[in-house]
Amino acid sequence: MLALWSYTVDSGRTEEQDLTGWTVEAADGTVGHVDREAAPHGMRHLVVDTGVWVFGRSAVVPVGAVTSVDPAERRVTLACTRDQVKDAPRFRTDSETRNHEYLSAVGEYYARLAARGTTPA
Repeated sequence: MLALWSYTVDSGRTEEQDLTGWTVEAADGTVGHVDREAAPHGMRHLVVDTGVWVFGRSAVVPVGAVTSVDPAERRVTLACTRDQVKDAPRFRTDSETRNHEYLSAVGEYYARLAARGTTPA
């Protein structure tokens, strides 16, 4: 599950890139935009603002679910669908992005998707 918290080698992501504000695309359409990136406990993830699509809530996505980063388009593409992002453990407060138990639950959810062949792990 460690790979879930790291960008894949072929994602195109470089360390100097700030993805804040970039569009996030799922396999079946736009999810929202990157609000921020964080890596507490070595669990690197994106906080994605879904806008009105999911009633204004945000979602936490491990960076291992990122399949590509396109600097020209300022776009991050995920290996999962919009519904899979929506069905992930609900993100309620900013403190959860630093909470090991919450991030572990998010990781377990995305790892189950990977086991079914939906996202990389």
